[in-house]
Amino acid sequence: MKQAPEHLVDLIEPIVEGLGYECVGIEYNPHPKHGLLRIYIDSENGILVEDCTKVSHQISGAMDVEDPILGNYHLEVSSPGADRPFFKVSQFERYIGSRVLVNLFKAIDGRRKITGLIVKVEGDAISLQEGDQIFEVPFIAMSKARLVPEYLIEKGGRSGK
Repeated sequence: MKQAPEHLVDLIEPIVEGLGYECVGIEYNPHPKHGLLRIYIDSENGILVEDCTKVSHQISGAMDVEDPILGNYHLEVSSPGADRPFFKVSQFERYIGSRVLVNLFKAIDGRRKITGLIVKVEGDAISLQEGDQIFEVPFIAMSKARLVPEYLIEKGGRSGK
């Protein structure tokens, strides 16, 4: 998955959770001139712009003090949205019975993208059902995974074929 390096996760997660939010995941895309640090937060009551601002302010202060990233970067704090990204195996467990779009580093059964229902999670393997076919996908083989919102399923969007 596209999770940020461990030193960034170890710095950021406790701050987000200390403010009373769930840290859904952290993406870091380094670039010498315009890197991006994106933090997804959530709560039982949903996320408002004020929540993102509050978290951004705290993270920004910690990043200025700790200075864990070389070069320039843009800090973005966001709700995960209806098509929430998955960063941890536990997130697949929470959404068993839901449809996800998974991108793979290498093809499994000739496929690099799979859109399927999460049938079960055993250890680090996620079972996805697409039609009458079941794919056993190791978590480590996934480059990206997102929930497919119901409104897209009804419209027939986000096919992994």
